[in-house]
Amino acid sequence: MILLSGADLVLPDRVVDGSTLVLDGDRIVEIVAGDRAQDPQAVHFSFPGHYVVPGFIDVHVHGVEGSDMLDGGTAIATVAEQMPRFGVTAFCPTSIACNPSSLRRMLSGVRSARTTRPPGGARVLPAHLESNFINPDYKGAQPLDCLRTARPGSDRGQTGVRQGSEPGLSPWTGADILREIEAARPDVGIVTVAPEVDGVIDLIRDLVSHGHHVSLGHSGATYEQAMEGVRAGARQATHLFNRMTPVSHHAPGLAAAMLASDEVIAELICDGVHVHPAMMRVALAAKRPDGIMAITDGTAGSGLPRGSRATIGGRPISIRDAAYLDDGTLAGSTLTMDRAFAKLITEVGLSLSDAATACATTPARALGLQGFGVIAAGAIADVVVLNRDLQVVQTWVAGTLAWEARTRT
Repeated sequence: MILLSGADLVLPDRVVDGSTLVLDGDRIVEIVAGDRAQDPQAVHFSFPGHYVVPGFIDVHVHGVEGSDMLDGGTAIATVAEQMPRFGVTAFCPTSIACNPSSLRRMLSGVRSARTTRPPGGARVLPAHLESNFINPDYKGAQPLDCLRTARPGSDRGQTGVRQGSEPGLSPWTGADILREIEAARPDVGIVTVAPEVDGVIDLIRDLVSHGHHVSLGHSGATYEQAMEGVRAGARQATHLFNRMTPVSHHAPGLAAAMLASDEVIAELICDGVHVHPAMMRVALAAKRPDGIMAITDGTAGSGLPRGSRATIGGRPISIRDAAYLDDGTLAGSTLTMDRAFAKLITEVGLSLSDAATACATTPARALGLQGFGVIAAGAIADVVVLNRDLQVVQTWVAGTLAWEARTRT
């Protein structure tokens, strides 16, 4: 049994001051006001002047500290080991559009990391595929030669079909990507698509029928096209406001459709670069924290100092206030979830409970993870201890100490 005592516990609807959280096995078993009587068989940690929050869940992250999800080999397991220092207890390894062999290699890494979680590592959830079925005009840093249509045979002659993103790669089509998804369904959680791309509405229905979550993004969809995607079963929006039609009172577009749809949960990159804090407040006012998932869209440059170099999908990126391709294209963030949580409080103005909802509770609900993302008796013991500066002091995964700062402050 583990006793975390003296901290302020951040619950869904309030903060309980100076209380004790009791962990037993992989569960939270009790919340006690004040200190619990000492148990000689329990391990006791005293945390006056600290917060305990539910473990952060990042549903959109491409890498961290030099490791990219598409690197292959043990890259995803390495990321899982690095994540707890940032308060992340579960994450969806996220791809960019890539060729079938790269996707197969990544999904194999996801499968391996999910079944053999390293001691002290974050939980590896099914992958998030920023897929090949997006609008080329809104591709951002996604490689153009890897984009395809979703209707069989319709992408013959499309840019990239006759060439691969690697030398010597055989020609491939959207159907080849769909076969890789079909072969690894348990390891594919979220698929980002643009609803206006040929064949995507039918694809949304098919993906949903097989248990995948569909997210709309990298899209020039009109409001009507976006709502058609929602009616087909899409229930998430990929990095709201970024790489989609801007909101206009005459042509509301995809972003407004996502804000107006109660059934849709929207991702929000909380670095202050991708989305201005004022627009974060607009999104949170429209959808409330239970309709917003804070994400990092982090890259292998996350956690590295400014001026560093890293890669995303094999292409070099420069690390500044965010990650940039060599041509200046914004290519993801350098954000980590602990800083996203802090920014929501210090710059956006959320309460501790609302920030925890956006960083943990809402993503858990969006993915159907029962008992995750909340501090409550009976919930999974994935929790984070923060100091008053909102810096991570300890991270617990399944009731086991996964990471601890060298010095507590």
